[in-house]
Amino acid sequence: MERSNVDLMDVLSFVRVVETGAFARAGERMGISKSIISRRVARLEEQLGAKLLTRSATGASPTDIGQAYFERASNILADLEAAQEVVAEAVTQVAGPIRLSAPLSFGTQYLAPALADFAKLHPKVELDVSLEDRKVDLIGGGYDLALRIGRLADSSLIARRITDVRAAVLASPDYLATRGRPVIPADLNGHDLLFYANAGMGQQWRFKIGGNWETIRGNVRLRADNGETLREAACAGLGIVILPTFIASPAIGAGKLEVLLRDYPLEESGLYVVMPPGRATTARVRALVDFVVNRFGPEPAWDPCWPVKGAECWTPAAQTLQRSEVEGESHG
Repeated sequence: MERSNVDLMDVLSFVRVVETGAFARAGERMGISKSIISRRVARLEEQLGAKLLTRSATGASPTDIGQAYFERASNILADLEAAQEVVAEAVTQVAGPIRLSAPLSFGTQYLAPALADFAKLHPKVELDVSLEDRKVDLIGGGYDLALRIGRLADSSLIARRITDVRAAVLASPDYLATRGRPVIPADLNGHDLLFYANAGMGQQWRFKIGGNWETIRGNVRLRADNGETLREAACAGLGIVILPTFIASPAIGAGKLEVLLRDYPLEESGLYVVMPPGRATTARVRALVDFVVNRFGPEPAWDPCWPVKGAECWTPAAQTLQRSEVEGESHG
């Protein structure tokens, strides 16, 4: 048996099953029946002499050797697609599937309308979008790229910074009227705080005070893994919160939240596009990356001068955020 003589469609069928988690979904994505997908994967396993998938009533998942084969095979298929794109570019075509991951709140508020505009510009592109706040495995999940918000740790991923993502300390007027307004970060120790559950720093905040970073802890009133949930809790007067301005801006503009501690910088964060390493970038992915960079950078559109009742406008220049080497993910 000549194991190297495998059918590329069999390999592609296997890769699609791993990406989607089910034979039926893989068939839908490829436009063929579940039974054909199953036969192709079974034939590939027979030719390789190894079990690549563990099958169950709810779907399929790769075995250890199947995962290793998937990672290599998906890279090879991506390179083949890139080779095809060389020909497609000759006729200026941007076409084919793009699998994208992005944070939930940013995705619904800003990315969704941007992707709609991109799709209108490139009708032959097929967008497959996943919105969630956790970091996804780009290689294992078969993603072409992801948008991430926070401070990126060193990794093998290819990253491009799009723009700054600024944050502000916020509370509702009712909460401040009842509990008082903190003047310095240390005043937060006596207040109820609302924490982002996915933050790398956990239940503490860091401020730049006199050239040094200082950690502040307070009473934990609520923890959540979604920025919009925290915004609504703060608007309801449950406590003080730190939120990215792209989530907080509607509430600030409406006077539901007030910006606090303007003179004390918070840790810097950014919006990044990241891509798996070792893959030739297709024309459609390059087109989307360029579109997103032009749409959201270099100065974020969600940071206008907000007319907050009873306070001067808060502009990006009023709060110069400092760069930090601490790894973490911001609200998304």
